Amino acid sequence: MSLQKRQQKLIDTIEQIKSQEWGPKFNCIQVATNVREQKHQVSRAKRGMAIGSTRGFRGSTVWFTGFSGAGKTSIAFALEALLVSKGIPAYGLDGDNIRTGLNKNLGFSKEDREENIRRVAEVAKLFADSGVLALCSFVSPFAEDRDMARRIHKECDLPFLEVFVDTPLAVCESRDVKGLYKKARDGQIKGFTGITQEYEKPENPDLIVKTENETIEESTLRVVQLLEEKGIIPRSSQDSDRVPELFLTGNRLSHALEEAAALPKLPITNVDLQWLQILAEGWAAPLKGFMREFEYLQTLHFNCITQPDGTVVNQSVPIVLALTSNYKSRLENCSAITLERAGRPVAILRNPEFFPHRKEERYCRQFGICNPGHPYIKMIEEGGDWLVGGNIEVLGPIKWDDGLDEYRLTPNQLRDAFRQMGADAVFAFQLRNPIHNGHALLMTDTHKQLLERGFKRPVLLLHPLGGWTKDDDVPLPVRINQHLAVLKEGVLQAENTILAIFPSPMMYAGPTEVQWHAKARMNAGANLYIVGRDPAGMPHPIHGGDLYDPRHGAQVLKMAPGLLELEIVPFRVAAYDTASGRMDFFDPTRKEDFDFISGTRMRGLARSGKEPPSGFMAPSAWKVLSEYYQSLKAMAEN
Repeated sequence: MSLQKRQQKLIDTIEQIKSQEWGPKFNCIQVATNVREQKHQVSRAKRGMAIGSTRGFRGSTVWFTGFSGAGKTSIAFALEALLVSKGIPAYGLDGDNIRTGLNKNLGFSKEDREENIRRVAEVAKLFADSGVLALCSFVSPFAEDRDMARRIHKECDLPFLEVFVDTPLAVCESRDVKGLYKKARDGQIKGFTGITQEYEKPENPDLIVKTENETIEESTLRVVQLLEEKGIIPRSSQDSDRVPELFLTGNRLSHALEEAAALPKLPITNVDLQWLQILAEGWAAPLKGFMREFEYLQTLHFNCITQPDGTVVNQSVPIVLALTSNYKSRLENCSAITLERAGRPVAILRNPEFFPHRKEERYCRQFGICNPGHPYIKMIEEGGDWLVGGNIEVLGPIKWDDGLDEYRLTPNQLRDAFRQMGADAVFAFQLRNPIHNGHALLMTDTHKQLLERGFKRPVLLLHPLGGWTKDDDVPLPVRINQHLAVLKEGVLQAENTILAIFPSPMMYAGPTEVQWHAKARMNAGANLYIVGRDPAGMPHPIHGGDLYDPRHGAQVLKMAPGLLELEIVPFRVAAYDTASGRMDFFDPTRKEDFDFISGTRMRGLARSGKEPPSGFMAPSAWKVLSEYYQSLKAMAEN
């Protein structure tokens, strides 16, 4: 059954209830005996992928109970706005709203109150079963009615959380926004809870909120924390604990440096050092070192690692250290090894585990191809036939002294920067190419959408990949200068942007690698990730064309285990609009107006010293790129 049909069924059910002219005692209702539950064809897991932009099934009910004027609806509606802004479907069911429609034929007798709660609980159950967070704010003074509402959800295996908004009666009466307490005191309203009707306090609610000395925002955040603790909504990656790093400091570092000088040595490559930096800074947390065989096999076959507590962590690419048979023979009986680069000790690897590097199996599973024409496969092929794994202790921060270290911010440094900027949403954009105005349009449009959703300070993490790339990619220093020119010209808002370098090598592994790029940014505090066309792709090394389907990166991210806390922002195709003279989102109704300027054409223009169409790229940014390609041309001619 399609999602639209499910929604229509919900509407039909509500209308059916509304159409019944039931009396207050309900003993005349004919109970149907010839009905049975119809099982849906759409699972909750699939529904969770279809509803909302934050993936995962969130269907549940939060039941706010307390005196009139306690603040139930204020909290529920504030929570509703917050959840929807984060891409989580939620809907507030308020007592007054329900009684003006669905339950307008009910009064306030004990029986009517019971039927009021029963109907609402059934409707909330339908909302929850459809994947929506139902936020119900009802006085619901009787414990047996609230227990019934919980039971209705429990029978369908749906979460039900009771929140007691415990505001003293005197405070509620002093607020009396609707003037109901005064009318009740004057005898104009009979059976008013707290005055002439008893309120049975919850004995064991899931949460007690005291609004007397709290703002609505503070009370709402307490409910958010409850939802996070129950696993109903994802925790904000910015609010999580700091990412564990693997650097040694203080006396431990001094002692380790002395120990490293005496230990057997294993030289590593520049790419190995880049992976060491990834591990040390926490991009691959919770990994504590180069992968042991059980971690490697999980990554290779499942694209994730299961933690001892059963938590599944996405880890789609192996982070391993290769070595030759000669080094394996020399080191296999050691309890610790010093890893060194260019004669300098950089880390100690403890309790090493050696296992075969079955390269063809790795190629086929990681890259979906087994051809040395693929640049990273060629590098693996030329590496060692063994792998060594073990926990690492890193001997101080890793610096490259290339003038760009100030941009190599660690995940924890980025988290601190986001907090200092007051960011309430962080959206990351990964790139390994120069920025044209189509890229900038996508980033500025995402910022605009987040503001419209209710975020106050969305921040862009402009995060070019800074590790190894293939020879024909634009070098990192050129890309950074080009990005800085884009920011200086105001094409992107510098005050809402952090430009930093992601130190990972590029593997060109398509959808498999895209998961790694997303997971690492999540560790850095991003909660939204912009995925482009053909991310981590490259031409097929034999017959050209795309090695990976350009659509699959985005599709895989929406399904990948361990990444449900990350909202995926789909890539919108932009091209040069010849009618307006600027980059714009492609409009198929006037496709003849759009010029798709390919990377090959862009490089040709840059090499020849020609200008692209006005509005394609910031002029000073184009100058950086053009000068680079012309220097290559001059070198080739000499």
